[in-house]
Amino acid sequence: MLEFDQISKTLQGIRSSIVSAGEALHIDHMREQIEELTEEMNQPEFWSDAERANHINQKLGRLKARLAHYEKLLSAADDIEVMMELAREEGDEEMAGEIEGAVADLKEKAEALELETLMRGTYDGCNAVLSLHAGAGGTEAQDWTQMLFRMYTRYCERMGFTVKVLDLLDGDEAGIKSVTFEVDGENVYGYLRGEKGVHRLVRISPFDANARRHTSFSSLDVAPMLDEDDGEIEVDMKYVRVDTYHSSGAGGQNVNKTSSAVRMTYVKDDVTIVVACQTERDQVQNRATCLKMLKARLLELREREREQQMADIKGEMKKIEWGSQIRSYVFQPYTMVKDHRTGYEVGNVDDVMNGNLDGFVTAYLKMQ
Repeated sequence: MLEFDQISKTLQGIRSSIVSAGEALHIDHMREQIEELTEEMNQPEFWSDAERANHINQKLGRLKARLAHYEKLLSAADDIEVMMELAREEGDEEMAGEIEGAVADLKEKAEALELETLMRGTYDGCNAVLSLHAGAGGTEAQDWTQMLFRMYTRYCERMGFTVKVLDLLDGDEAGIKSVTFEVDGENVYGYLRGEKGVHRLVRISPFDANARRHTSFSSLDVAPMLDEDDGEIEVDMKYVRVDTYHSSGAGGQNVNKTSSAVRMTYVKDDVTIVVACQTERDQVQNRATCLKMLKARLLELREREREQQMADIKGEMKKIEWGSQIRSYVFQPYTMVKDHRTGYEVGNVDDVMNGNLDGFVTAYLKMQ
């Protein structure tokens, strides 16, 4: 019975953490929002504006999913308590192992819910656009950029996010020089904003005939994507140069024959922002995507200025080389990944390269 007492104590702590997380997520307000949106959807003229209706429908779905997840965790805690009561009454000590497994699973899910409460930023709930650029290191850096792209796409798959490549420039011999991709999902920007910075790789280069150890760099930029109907950021097109060109890649009947790809260059004062999109077959769609990306970059720029960290952040992202990295991935002489901002280390570098970034994300969010 002492074993059940210990499990019961652990379960009580988990239940308390779930309730605290619910308070931090404002579950009561969430229920009110669901009622308001449901009532709005029941109005006869609701579907007259299809775009707005679709946006509200998606928002309602996210709120319902989050509320259902919270209630499911509390229900799971109730079920475990019932199992323990039955085990006590029947004197079945063998059920302890099964109950312990259920408690461990619930604890993991409760910790994930607690992590959501750390998404306090204004734009943490937004989708995000990520850009990887190869830095110092030549072909080795381009290969490293491709490895990072694979790492982040694997992480997004694990999190249930959707990845859409917007622009990709292949390397001269191997890897990629740069890639821009959009990530859609719940709290995407909140999870990925801490990845912004320069990433450093140390390994024996497969491109060096003498098998020497090389250091390579690649930078990642992360910006939140606003809704199209959000008027918070307005782009003055007199500062924007729009270029069209033929899309690269495998193409098809039309993609390589017309100038469907779009590049926008925003120049104002000492600010220069370049965005490009070539994934859609239609130039109008690529132009719309570019405009969304440009708004995201301008929003990021404004937030940096608001936090009075513009100079520091620009200095960090300006040089993709030694001394400016936020994280080091060391394959030789030992296997280690270290985040230089948090001091967080992971011993299994292969696990990290396969997209297991949970430890880094959690450490960064708790540091805020």
